[in-house]
Amino acid sequence: MIRALDRIRLVSADPEALAGFYTAALGFSRRPATRPAAGETVVSLRLGAMAVDLVGYADPGRPYPSDVPGWSPLFQHIAIVVSDMGAAHARLATMAGWRAISTAGPERLPAASGGVSAFKFRDPEGHPLEFLEFPAGRAPAAWRGAGADVCLGIDHSAISVAETEGSLAFYAGLGLTVSARSTNVGDEQARLDDVPDPRVAVTGLRLPDGPTPHLELLCYAGAFPRAGLACGDRDIAATVLVFASPGVPVPDAAPRPVRDPDGHRLWLP
Repeated sequence: MIRALDRIRLVSADPEALAGFYTAALGFSRRPATRPAAGETVVSLRLGAMAVDLVGYADPGRPYPSDVPGWSPLFQHIAIVVSDMGAAHARLATMAGWRAISTAGPERLPAASGGVSAFKFRDPEGHPLEFLEFPAGRAPAAWRGAGADVCLGIDHSAISVAETEGSLAFYAGLGLTVSARSTNVGDEQARLDDVPDPRVAVTGLRLPDGPTPHLELLCYAGAFPRAGLACGDRDIAATVLVFASPGVPVPDAAPRPVRDPDGHRLWLP
């Protein structure tokens, strides 16, 4: 059983350069690094209460594929809550190297899809990210007065799955519970994801320590060619979710690596 999402590890070709983007464009601050394993370089960052480690290797793997769609099991994004979508997008626009996923700028989703404003993009190395702004007066308690920067913190990591129920059974075995369900469709979702005619079953999973940061399962309906979409541990797409458990130190040099049914990487204590 796990209690919380402790941090997210992003593999990076150049952790120092990527850290510059995350601090300048997204409001992250540097924190003391976790203990690196042999052959690793780690730059540790924090936004609000959540940590992100940028991990470089002496023998690096492949770059992030440039054409990974939202339905791919390789697609795993970090959702960053912002207090002002216009201001967050404007600051991002002044930075070099990132690429938009959303095709028409920030999107206001219909009420049936949560009514949030969202914008998806890739950092300079290709990792998918999302800005998320809640409707006025409807922000969850965790984000009210959360910080001075326009980027407040990490709400969730979203992973694309081939089949919701199998993934739910796996994560229920780790102690996660369903907190929300919706089916996202329509032109706004198509522009947000750059996926034609999407029908996305979104399932929020809560961890025992609280509502955020949490995990979201994204299941895109359709006969997509998901087989064979994998990456090596040192490839830029090899994101790792690091979990903590009651009374057990967070793993650093010797975690217990686990894969979920779609191949997403987890570290368990």
